[in-house]
Amino acid sequence: MLWPPATTAAMARHEIKKQAFGMTDSGEPVELYTLTNANGMEARIMTYGGTVVSLKTPDRHGKLGDVALGYETLDGYVKNSPYFGAIIGRYGNRIGKARFSLDGKEHTLGKNNGENMLHGGFKGFDKVVWKAKEVKSKDGVGLSLSYVSKDGEEGFPGNLTVIVVYTLTNNNELKIEYNATTDKTTVVNLTNHSYFNLAGEGSILQHELMIDASRFTPVDAGLIPTGELRSVKGTSMDFTQATLIGARIDQQDEQLTAGRGYDHNWVLNNVTGSLALAARVYEPGSGRVMEIYTTEPGIQFYSGNFLDGSITGKNGQVYRKRYGLCLETQHFPDSPNKPGFPSTVLKPGRKYKTTTIYKFSVK
Repeated sequence: MLWPPATTAAMARHEIKKQAFGMTDSGEPVELYTLTNANGMEARIMTYGGTVVSLKTPDRHGKLGDVALGYETLDGYVKNSPYFGAIIGRYGNRIGKARFSLDGKEHTLGKNNGENMLHGGFKGFDKVVWKAKEVKSKDGVGLSLSYVSKDGEEGFPGNLTVIVVYTLTNNNELKIEYNATTDKTTVVNLTNHSYFNLAGEGSILQHELMIDASRFTPVDAGLIPTGELRSVKGTSMDFTQATLIGARIDQQDEQLTAGRGYDHNWVLNNVTGSLALAARVYEPGSGRVMEIYTTEPGIQFYSGNFLDGSITGKNGQVYRKRYGLCLETQHFPDSPNKPGFPSTVLKPGRKYKTTTIYKFSVK
């Protein structure tokens, strides 16, 4: 159920507010937009990294709580952020050996994760200032963010024009629409890296998770997919039925050892490319439910294994190991080097377009 239900009078109250949010080290001004829907749910998004700074949703008693990890000021995001809430690009997740070949030419990328490239390289889309435009529609309020990634940026070919539209709907959904075009054949894989905690604080091990995927992509020691699509049946990767995240996370399993927990891509059962339910998270204490719908073929579930208590976030919270979880909708990691994976190639004249919805309710 949605809480509280929107009334006709309330429907007129959804709004957008804009404020200054500091400057980057290079002197670029950053703005913060607060989107509020007719039910009082609130999303705060800043132009640096297109980042979801906070997401306030009601619990089963109607009390709003912030379910997204992050910082209260710009400074934290600039100096030390594990991609909290950011738009990730040009390529979300890892590309093995930080290189790939396209049309017979090899492209070399920045090695910012051991031997590999992670989340777009040293200066991915999470570290640039996006241009913002307010959007209003009959089902909510939104923010359209645009950025042009120049040919050769972080080693990727082509001038890539990206538009990401966030909409906070009156159905308590945060809808994200990703769009891109290029003037040269390239690869693209965009996602959002929000860390969620539906309790608002503490460990996420008591959250229940369902992922609509009967297979996953196993990884090597460097967290690069081997190319296999492996069945989850009988393994610690099986979330086809709602399961406590902590139930099997410390089992002796080569895959869990590689990622220090869950940090893997699941192959979603929906192969049509249409919008479909990919995952559901339930937190019993608050009653909050988060459902993820996507047009993407994969979803990366990351259980916050590399949070280590060194970050103090909003409201003085210390973010310890497994205090947040990510569910990043995506094409598969290292797809440019895995011909058997769904292609991430974008050609001139074609449009990249994907949609993901995070829908909140209570039970």
